Amino acid sequence: MIKFTDVSYTYPTGNGITSVNNLNLHIKKGEFIVLCGKSGCGKTTVTRIINKLIPFFYEGELTGEVLINGQDIKEENISDMASICGSVFQNPKSQFFNMETDGELAFGCENLQLPKEEILARMERTVKALSLEKLMNRSIFELSGGEKQQIACGSVYATNPEIYVLDEPSSNLDIGAIERLRNVLATLKKQGKTIIISEHRLYYLSELADRFLYFDNGKLDREYTPLQLKSLQPQELSNLGLRAINLSKLDFDINAIKEGEVAMNIRNLLYKRKDRTILDIKELEISKNCILAIIGKNGAGKTTLAEILCGFIKATVSIEIDNKLVKPKERTIKSYMVMQDVNRQLFCENVLEEIRLGAKNSGEEYLLGLLKEMDLLQFKDRHPASLSGGQKQRVAICASISAQKDIAIYDEPTSGLDYTGMQNLCELILKTSKNNLLNLIITHDIELILGCCTHVLELKNNPIIYSLDKEGTALLKDFFAC
Repeated sequence: MIKFTDVSYTYPTGNGITSVNNLNLHIKKGEFIVLCGKSGCGKTTVTRIINKLIPFFYEGELTGEVLINGQDIKEENISDMASICGSVFQNPKSQFFNMETDGELAFGCENLQLPKEEILARMERTVKALSLEKLMNRSIFELSGGEKQQIACGSVYATNPEIYVLDEPSSNLDIGAIERLRNVLATLKKQGKTIIISEHRLYYLSELADRFLYFDNGKLDREYTPLQLKSLQPQELSNLGLRAINLSKLDFDINAIKEGEVAMNIRNLLYKRKDRTILDIKELEISKNCILAIIGKNGAGKTTLAEILCGFIKATVSIEIDNKLVKPKERTIKSYMVMQDVNRQLFCENVLEEIRLGAKNSGEEYLLGLLKEMDLLQFKDRHPASLSGGQKQRVAICASISAQKDIAIYDEPTSGLDYTGMQNLCELILKTSKNNLLNLIITHDIELILGCCTHVLELKNNPIIYSLDKEGTALLKDFFAC
């Protein structure tokens, strides 16, 4: 069904670096394929070739032959793929065309010129299959990152294509949404759909995939059956930059630290959006120098809480830092937030200048050392826009660390990171945490939490905060169902 013969591709802004190098690959109809490997290895580029964004949107140099259903992708228009291939991008915002969720679900079907009755029937089936009831009739701009990802999946599901191409579809999803995604993928597989997923989180795919294709520096380096992948030891997975295959086998060592003085006190926080109450927190105390993971379902208000703490949005709240009442403008000066969509905060012409922009210490030696620790030194002269999603994430994290603010907030910092990138991030956060008053990490990533966090804040109707001691670790296991 999909055949690559001697295929290579170089992006026009990639400084001549080949993103896919001499790829030969045959994917049969109905196969479930997972593309894995370290950040920047070429996974996303392969998905862009399959859905024909390369060469019709991304220019660059494409050589070799790619056949889909026997047709050369260079000889057909990209519009011809609409009924054949459905795509979920790494950043779902980049594929939205409507301002509200119902219109987004209908949009693909409308472009296929389906009758109104059929569109409505497909929307109903999609909402039921993906449990999207609570997201209907909502503004796209009000959705959390994970909710946007669910709508993007729904818009593709409604068009019922032959081929599904998904790029990091679980990166911003909570544990329940990942399970629903897994169930939908299992159903699609039974229906004989061809599925290609580029993914770092492999545990939810281990029982579904037919093959795991491991890429390294643009080359298809090796492939695994699910059984072969499961048989790899933790050190082997680590060496390959791959995440855990089985969450229950993670190392649940206790990270708890002795409770210190209160760094931040949040009282009577109430935030509403229209008639919906997003956050209602009576009182919350956060200790100095703790590394706090903020967890909760998609739409629980995690990012909203971070934006309030940074003074980005107004809310009814009293916030004290070091026993002093601090206004929003002061909180903005004291904090640095790595956003979920890092494209919103990358401004400079090259990576080195990006982390120098807000740096407290702008010395060349310090900045180059920081890039080296996050495995970005070889990209110091590259334009941030030319990097992969995971590489951009690491650049934004370096910029945050170089700013040396009192409060460091990371919103889904591992969404595009491989195991090596996540490990480097953990080490950097642990290393710099003593310099910061507070370190807050919004995440759905249990590996990240176990790697560096000392406390957890679970946002729900009655938020709870706990230390990662023996009892706290048990609560964390329950939350992630492992």
